Amino acid sequence: MYQTLKDRFEGIVKENNLWREKVQVTVKTPSEAIGTPKREDFPLLKGKERIVEARFKDSSGQAFTDAYVQFNGDLEEVLSIDLTNNENRAIFIAALNAVMNHLGLVEGTTHCKDEEPETCSRELVDYISKNFGDPKIAMIGYQPQMVETLSGRFTIRVTDLNRENIGTVKDGVKILDGETDLDETVEWSDLVLATGSTIVNGTIERIIEAAGHRPLIFYGVTIAGPAKLLGLNRFCIRAHA
Repeated sequence: MYQTLKDRFEGIVKENNLWREKVQVTVKTPSEAIGTPKREDFPLLKGKERIVEARFKDSSGQAFTDAYVQFNGDLEEVLSIDLTNNENRAIFIAALNAVMNHLGLVEGTTHCKDEEPETCSRELVDYISKNFGDPKIAMIGYQPQMVETLSGRFTIRVTDLNRENIGTVKDGVKILDGETDLDETVEWSDLVLATGSTIVNGTIERIIEAAGHRPLIFYGVTIAGPAKLLGLNRFCIRAHA
């Protein structure tokens, strides 16, 4: 999948002759990334993970990651990055999102802020109800506002990779182990809802395989460009740009 993604991004860069164009990737502070939402338990606010933001000409593209570094170089350098660790994948995905946004190929490449995550969650409930009825939902990746809102309408199970979350109960939902409980959780479900940051942490291919015939929706800004290039279903209605 990553080679396919790199090949397709390279085709975009080649077609538009962008090899020598510069891109700068910086690490956003929590308030820069998400503002001041009502809930204070978002991973971005707890300091475990960050958003890295790529600036390309007049556009921005972001990626959510637990391994964050800065980068300054051209797109030829970006395309030479070895995509075998989270740091490199975050740089690559953020840059891809920024370039595709600049070219008008994808929208919503920067994170929503303040009260928007709450609004997004309500709209997600409406979207799922309208398109899928009343499914049992396997949520891959703990997103606190979504868990609160979705659990009020649907039967859900949630997995996460953060050891601090696993085994705890959040808004009445026990958080399961994203490694050992993934397959059983997905098998139980009618629909899979997964964080787009799985494209950075390297678990996305396993999730797609586990989902099988089930509807699979990725949410968030991280997956913006990759979803477009790989034909994946994405929900991120309140993202900016």
